[in-house]
Amino acid sequence: MRDLKRANAKQPAYKMLTEAGFEVFTPMRTRVVTKGGKQVREEVPFIQDLLFVHSDRETLDETVMRTETLQYRYLKGHAYCTPMTVSEADMNRFIAAVSTVRTPRFFHIDEITPGMYGSTIKMICEGTLNGIEGRLLKLKGSGKKRLVVELPGLLAAAVEISTADYIELL
Repeated sequence: MRDLKRANAKQPAYKMLTEAGFEVFTPMRTRVVTKGGKQVREEVPFIQDLLFVHSDRETLDETVMRTETLQYRYLKGHAYCTPMTVSEADMNRFIAAVSTVRTPRFFHIDEITPGMYGSTIKMICEGTLNGIEGRLLKLKGSGKKRLVVELPGLLAAAVEISTADYIELL
């Protein structure tokens, strides 16, 4: 979904939809802002207008019709007005990976080059990321291992793997 409200809106769509009883996920990042002369950390969406809503089309249509600043995201190159959907398995894997670490690092899908990918991981066997599949991220100068979990064609998140996690490589 798309939220067309401004970035400084007091009631963004992800908060409004959560209060309306929908299951909503939006990738968040920490930003330092100055409020009243003091620097404060606040959680803001990584992509301002990106929302993932777990619901059926009929229920969601009613809310979209009532809210002027809420729209569906449509797929380019498909039939007219085909809303973008993400499979439930991909979304659950992405949310599980992002929620297990304090500071996930998000990437637009075109920011990650093939040279940044390392080995493909079949499965992490133990630890907080148990059962998550993805690819290792290679960054020069970084001594930390990171796992890249993707939402196909849309977004990727790199989460840090602790040294205590056991992984299986393909």
